[in-house]
Amino acid sequence: MRDEYGWLISRETTSLRRYARALVRDPVRADDLVQDCLERAIRKRKQLRSQGSVKSWLFRILYTVYLNGRKTRYSAPLDDPLEETSCVMQANQQQQLECKSILEAIDCLPDDQREAIFLVALEGVSYTEAASILGVEIGTLKSRLSRGRETLRQIHASAEEYAPSQATLRRVK
Repeated sequence: MRDEYGWLISRETTSLRRYARALVRDPVRADDLVQDCLERAIRKRKQLRSQGSVKSWLFRILYTVYLNGRKTRYSAPLDDPLEETSCVMQANQQQQLECKSILEAIDCLPDDQREAIFLVALEGVSYTEAASILGVEIGTLKSRLSRGRETLRQIHASAEEYAPSQATLRRVK
């Protein structure tokens, strides 16, 4: 039973790490969050119901640990100017620029909307599971998703409005 439990947990570690990075926006703090989650899961393994989803259970633990430490341990990191310069990209990489602008727009969302969008869009969790993980009613989850998506649409539309469509180059002699 112990080996089976470890295997079930290890299958979800990558997803937990990805969601933790989305929540705390810092790889080191995300790893700490996942470690705290896994420690709690191992300590409380008897609480896992045999018919329940291990993934939902682990995500619920991760989210609870995150909420408990949000103000202190897992708060958003200060901008590191060295890290900003390390991800320089050329302007002709349109897809990467669009991804970066989407991530920046997601960072502008309130925490509850961002957490819901990452669970459903990034992790592919069902609405029912996501509502359970976040500890809210399914209607509340759908409302957060709807408001978050609408805000992202507005941010994206306003960004397109101010961005030049295509830069025209002229020949200099």
